[in-house]
Amino acid sequence: MLGRLIPLFHRYAAKHTRLRQRHGPVQMRLQAGRMIVEIDSDAEAAQVSLGKATRQARRRDDLLRAELPFVPGARGTVVLRRGEDTITLPFGPFAAWKNTAARTALLAPFVTTGVRAVPPALRWFRDRDPAARITVRNLFGLAPTTTALELQTPLFATGTAPDPQSGITIVLPVYNAFDMLQEALERVERHTDLPWRLILIEDASPDPQVRPWLRDWAADRDDVTLLENERNLGFIGSVNRGLTLAMEYGNPVVLLNSDAFVPQGWASRLIAPLADPAVASVTPMSNDAELMSVPVLCQRLDLAQGQGDAIDAVARTLAAPTEEADLPTGVGFCMALAADWLERVGLFDTDFGRGYGEEVDWCRRALAMGARHLTQPALFVEHRGGTSFGSEEKQRLLLANSAILSQRYPTFDQDVQDFIGSDPLLAPRLALALAWAGQQGRVRIYLAHDMGGGAEADLQRRIAGDGVAVVLRVGSAYRWEIEVYTPNGVVRGGTEDSALTRRLLQILPQREVIYSCAVGDPDPVQIPAFLSEIAKGQGMRVLLHDYFPISPAYTLLDGQGMFRGVPQPGAEGRFDRLRRPDGSRLSLADWQAVWGPFLAASETVEVFSEAAARLLRSAYPDLHNITVAPHQLVHPVLPVTAPDGPPVIGVLGNINAHKGADVVTALSRRLKRGQMVVIGRMAPGHRLGRGGIEHGPYYVSEIPDLVARYGITCWLVPSIWPETFSFTTHEALATGLPTFAFDLGAQGDAVRNAANGHPIEPGADIDRVVAHLLEPRKEDVT
Repeated sequence: MLGRLIPLFHRYAAKHTRLRQRHGPVQMRLQAGRMIVEIDSDAEAAQVSLGKATRQARRRDDLLRAELPFVPGARGTVVLRRGEDTITLPFGPFAAWKNTAARTALLAPFVTTGVRAVPPALRWFRDRDPAARITVRNLFGLAPTTTALELQTPLFATGTAPDPQSGITIVLPVYNAFDMLQEALERVERHTDLPWRLILIEDASPDPQVRPWLRDWAADRDDVTLLENERNLGFIGSVNRGLTLAMEYGNPVVLLNSDAFVPQGWASRLIAPLADPAVASVTPMSNDAELMSVPVLCQRLDLAQGQGDAIDAVARTLAAPTEEADLPTGVGFCMALAADWLERVGLFDTDFGRGYGEEVDWCRRALAMGARHLTQPALFVEHRGGTSFGSEEKQRLLLANSAILSQRYPTFDQDVQDFIGSDPLLAPRLALALAWAGQQGRVRIYLAHDMGGGAEADLQRRIAGDGVAVVLRVGSAYRWEIEVYTPNGVVRGGTEDSALTRRLLQILPQREVIYSCAVGDPDPVQIPAFLSEIAKGQGMRVLLHDYFPISPAYTLLDGQGMFRGVPQPGAEGRFDRLRRPDGSRLSLADWQAVWGPFLAASETVEVFSEAAARLLRSAYPDLHNITVAPHQLVHPVLPVTAPDGPPVIGVLGNINAHKGADVVTALSRRLKRGQMVVIGRMAPGHRLGRGGIEHGPYYVSEIPDLVARYGITCWLVPSIWPETFSFTTHEALATGLPTFAFDLGAQGDAVRNAANGHPIEPGADIDRVVAHLLEPRKEDVT
């Protein structure tokens, strides 16, 4: 037991140790296993190196900042550049006493957490329940780093929104953008659902079409006032002219850009939050609205014709904003201003020149007076952005005006970062991201686990080919984690609410549900019905990365860690029965009665080797939709020449229990020093003996160099379960070196069918395995 607790504590300490140290202008912070280096310097650029890693520093809050992998005891350097001059600043490792003190302070919380982890740990040892193991991992904070935040609820509206009691005054400055102007005004006229008046300010556009067209358009409309600037006043000057007139009417004022395209029934939704007298401004969600951007926060994404309206159709089903969703600032492309707050705060500040940042200044002044700024998640307005200024001028204005804002409002940048970090708009953002994804055509929804490995690598390759995809992940910190993959990045959120998850996924009008792997889910017997309901009337497929649909023992190993064939109902082992969260037991027959119909109802069950197909047919002989589609190596491996010298056994990949960790550990204790090399990592709790070397992470392209470096003469694939496909086996065989594997599953088929492959009898004792590996073979000598 102590042999397991000590490595666990080392992992816990590596994740949770916090250290801080300064070397002159260089400050180092160790946080969550990462080294954060901050440099107090006015240099133009900085490059930070630590160990083998080098990162370019980025300026943030007047500091140059870089984040690197932590290397204990390593010394680093910072190279500062000012013009053509460079300055090199070395920085040392953390003081040993600081590291010792920090790790010692973690002993008490480690023990406390260990006590809480006893029940799930016992479930793991008793039932080999992957969900119990994940619970232990999460308790100790050792889950893979995820950016998923919890989805706030309520998300969807449950009643009818109150009708606003007033009309609105729209202030719309115009400068060029003639083609979009016509559509923007047509939408205002057709889609505004409240009494409205429109104040247009034509800002001396160079385009000769603009002013005459506006005169003709406004002449026939009593609710439109056209103001014509004799000279160009810029955005702020034009807006202020419009706001001055708008304040005479006493209605809520909507500042609207000529490149914003309002949807049906937009006005009542936008001004609804102004019913709260504390609310000074309201901004809708959009494809280009900084903190209100969809699908990815602070990332602009252009929309095709009609997509904005389709996204808004989902937005109008969402609930009103919550108190937690207060904004540090609104965004002026489409921003409602309360009439009384406009009177109190006044006009936009002309110090911001032609524009950019003026609405931030107005909002911060209002905040200082006790106002609130809200998003209206129940409204989505398309914004085509940046049409009035060229990109170069926009960047110049942004830089200059950002400096003014930072000087006036020192906490503004941190307020924005805090908002981004907590993202109180995550739930509506995710819902609208799904609405956006649904406009891209048929979307694949993958059900996947959170345990990494080959299934995850395959998933990421498929997503890269899809372009747009959704992943429903289990086994994370939440029961369900939804990830929407877009060209701008991933938006993800987690929840325990199955009904909410189902409703979110059903936003997608055309979808294909693909089961990848559910290992780690706390109650996996629910998965088939849940996926079938989401896929109802749509497509559904299964990818067989392991044998979970056959048995809860997804590797098909028994209590002694042996594969003895496909388990049969009525004669199953203890690990082939599922213990559910309520304590009840599910027999193998009950398990297969749930998963069998799910497999049969799928369009295809895709397996990656003939071996996996044989095992699946053994459990479900009537299954007729199995297709065999072997993986292709992502990175080709070049043949190598066996090095001269004594035999050295190479083991590729990260080695856990079912990958043969006990076999590798036992071998390393029988061999001479350096006679075996693990090109990868051993799972925690498994320590190599004197004969073994653990190389650590590697790239496939490095394999030939690693063969030469360590003098590897043959490969061992130590996996003790019948793999559905084995990348490491095929990579090892591709080198041309003798490759040994137990005659099980896909790895057994691969070595049996290869000229340089050598199957080993499953269950062979260690002495026989050593003899297999070290015995010279004439057929392998070239």
